[in-house]
Amino acid sequence: METRELRYFVAVAEELHFGRAAQRLSMAQPPLSRAIQQLERRLGVVLLHRTARAITLTEAGSVLLREARFALDAVEAAERRTRRAAADRPGVVLATKAGASRELLAKLLHAYAAEPDSVAVEVMLCGPGEPESLLRTGRADVALLHRPYDTTAGFDTEELHTEQQVVVLPKGHPLADRASLSLAEVNTQTDLPLPRWPGHPDGPGPQVRDQTQLFQLIALGLACAVVPESLRDQLHDDHAVVPVPDAPAVTTVIAWPPHSRSRAVADLVRTATRL
Repeated sequence: METRELRYFVAVAEELHFGRAAQRLSMAQPPLSRAIQQLERRLGVVLLHRTARAITLTEAGSVLLREARFALDAVEAAERRTRRAAADRPGVVLATKAGASRELLAKLLHAYAAEPDSVAVEVMLCGPGEPESLLRTGRADVALLHRPYDTTAGFDTEELHTEQQVVVLPKGHPLADRASLSLAEVNTQTDLPLPRWPGHPDGPGPQVRDQTQLFQLIALGLACAVVPESLRDQLHDDHAVVPVPDAPAVTTVIAWPPHSRSRAVADLVRTATRL
């Protein structure tokens, strides 16, 4: 299969409409339809169920969509990492969610800079879910990820830190004096709905883009949030924190592509695990 064919198929599978997919690809619809039919013939499978009203993915189509995304990410990553390797000034790009693992990140950068063979580290502060994507597509060489919120499948990882979660409430809320709350109790607070993050549009709470916006909405009494305990140091006097013992523990890991041969990445990972 060619990467061109995979890009065509991913566009059709995501849009589930040949016209919209063709527009997204800046091409005419007939050659796009022929390319998908040719791909089906060569694979010997049906990828799409076509009717006059709708297009749906077959089981084989769902598998190819998942695999094609990984394959295209790998091609894109190869291009970016190759260009970066040829740069005049060597360096390493580290992606992490803005506001998360701040103390750990600061210690890591300080300790790594003291290494005799250290190189420049470019830190990319991202929104939720973005560090994983940046690592898969080669925009980053290494990332700090947080399970179970981030997926680490396909990466090599080292666990750095595990912590419990708490719910952040506005100060003075009736539940703020409780010794603990269950996840079920948090989810039933209709007056303080959980927020909706980018990529997860469903839910009753307000849409948020970052933690600064989230904590302001909580202080205003418009939302609550279950977050790792280490975020306590970013809260203000108008917030209250209550432990949520049955919330899944959050594990911070340092992740990198399994085929990486970068000495800088290896040194950065060693420094992180030592910390």
